[in-house]
Amino acid sequence: MKHAVFIFSEDQLGYKFSDTHPFNQKRLVLTIDLLREMNALPEDLIVPARVASDEELLLAHDERYIEIVKKASRGEITPEAGESYGIGTEDTPIFENMHEASARLVGGTLTAVDYVMEGKAQHALNLGGGLHHGFRGKASGFCIYNDSSVAINYIKKKYEARVLYIDTDAHHGDGVQWSFYDDPDVCTVSIHETGRYLFPGTGNINERGSGQGYGTSFNFPIDAFTEDESFLDIYRTAMKEIVEFFKPDVILSQNGADAHYLDPLTHLYGTMNIYREIPKIAHELAHTYCDGRWIAVGGGGYDIWRVVPRAWSMIWMEMNNFPLPHGNLPEPWLSKWQPESPVPLIKTWEDPVNMYQAIPRKEEITDKNFQMLNKALYMIRNA
Repeated sequence: MKHAVFIFSEDQLGYKFSDTHPFNQKRLVLTIDLLREMNALPEDLIVPARVASDEELLLAHDERYIEIVKKASRGEITPEAGESYGIGTEDTPIFENMHEASARLVGGTLTAVDYVMEGKAQHALNLGGGLHHGFRGKASGFCIYNDSSVAINYIKKKYEARVLYIDTDAHHGDGVQWSFYDDPDVCTVSIHETGRYLFPGTGNINERGSGQGYGTSFNFPIDAFTEDESFLDIYRTAMKEIVEFFKPDVILSQNGADAHYLDPLTHLYGTMNIYREIPKIAHELAHTYCDGRWIAVGGGGYDIWRVVPRAWSMIWMEMNNFPLPHGNLPEPWLSKWQPESPVPLIKTWEDPVNMYQAIPRKEEITDKNFQMLNKALYMIRNA
């Protein structure tokens, strides 16, 4: 059995709304190139992403919606006609072959699932996945098909396993949460910037699930300007209690890299320190509770030059038990990409010490997050 496999196909780069859209899959190329320069990504560990079938997409999406996406792919509907399905909007514009491109991202996550659940690898990483805002009959927030929702239902149907879904994207993992809100065999956890300031506006601590699924939905909405220490305190404390409570068979983690200070779409003040710790904790939990079964996907991340390649490289390094890197990034990588980057690249794995000015409300923000955590933990302990 391999430690981990890396799911990737060049075709995954076809998920592209426009040259100016913030969702830019160039980040996959930058991450892979960085890992290769680190001699951390042997070719025999790269597994091509397949295309999800319509039958598989139906595990989480309506047939009518899939047909609309196909028609939009062929230019057969107007943006106005697609608007009620969430496509043709400013966030999720129509592009050629969008169905095929979206189905391949889903297929990449299903490929990762099969490798892990069939025992061919302990861990699998599909950075092209993580499109957590997609709904059963509607696109949302740059997400057309929701690969995690499809994958979780696929795991339940094919492998009859209990799934813990962990989402550390700065945006609430709403599409996945609502897909399994009444399902006692799926636990969803999301730590994100409070919806008071950020899309999609959901993810309050009182969103706990419904019916038989009550008590299997957990949200940790942190305040804007939250820094590393507060973020990680919440993550570590909550995850330990939740995993012990739920006892999953497999972990699926969504690894958006947009909680970083430099991300242009969010208001959190994370640094590379959180992206060292997030995969470490997921890795440890997988081995302690799930016989090592850990599937990881990508997600948000809109500073594709300075943040995403470093953050996502940490996941793969952790999966393979490589020492997490310190010091300078490889010079060939910096030399290759700096001419194309619109901003000066950060030359080290760590962030600059004085990357931002001290937060005047740090104590207040930390205390507010602590109170939120205590409320959420009370709900866990009394579930």
